[in-house]
Amino acid sequence: MATETSQTLDRGLRALLALAGAPEGLTVTELAAAIGVNRTVVYRLVATLEQHALVHRDRRGRLHVGLGLLHLGAAVQPVLREVAAPVLRQLAETSGCTAHLTVAEGEEALALAVVEPSWTDFHVSYRVGARHPLGRGAAGKAILSLRQTDAPAYVVTVGELEAGARGIAAGIRGTEGLEASVGLVTLADLDVERLGPLVAAAAAELASRLG
Repeated sequence: MATETSQTLDRGLRALLALAGAPEGLTVTELAAAIGVNRTVVYRLVATLEQHALVHRDRRGRLHVGLGLLHLGAAVQPVLREVAAPVLRQLAETSGCTAHLTVAEGEEALALAVVEPSWTDFHVSYRVGARHPLGRGAAGKAILSLRQTDAPAYVVTVGELEAGARGIAAGIRGTEGLEASVGLVTLADLDVERLGPLVAAAAAELASRLG
């Protein structure tokens, strides 16, 4: 027996996902095309979503996800931390570097979970809640790479967020509605050939657990 679903709710969720994947926003016509419904339906959906602060219009009239989604996202964060903790712990202990889970919030990268290795004499202290532009640092650039069709397996940066700090991160693929990366940061030399595959494997493991 087929499961009954709500067509209106499905359309609303698809509208939010379409807007979340469009940093420049969408017009009503573009959104209608993206989710395969007519403009009249989209006007009704948008009006309802705007009432709940889930959608907002910019000065050009283009539609974007609204700040109300931040409250929903905040409720999900503890779940993400719990799921990510063992993956990050294994990565930190194996690499000897500080491991982190970073998520996109708008055009910023947010450090959602951090695990430091237990056996090293020194390591980078990275604060949960730290933010930086997506275009700076390995974690943010790995998230941006998810928006590319030919994205690299991992991204490496040097000194973009802190002088002397080296970072390597891989985007978490296949998690619809979530733009995130797993990464390492260190002040020591970065063995990219060894750590790159470890980071990519950790990102894949976390994607599997979230799936």
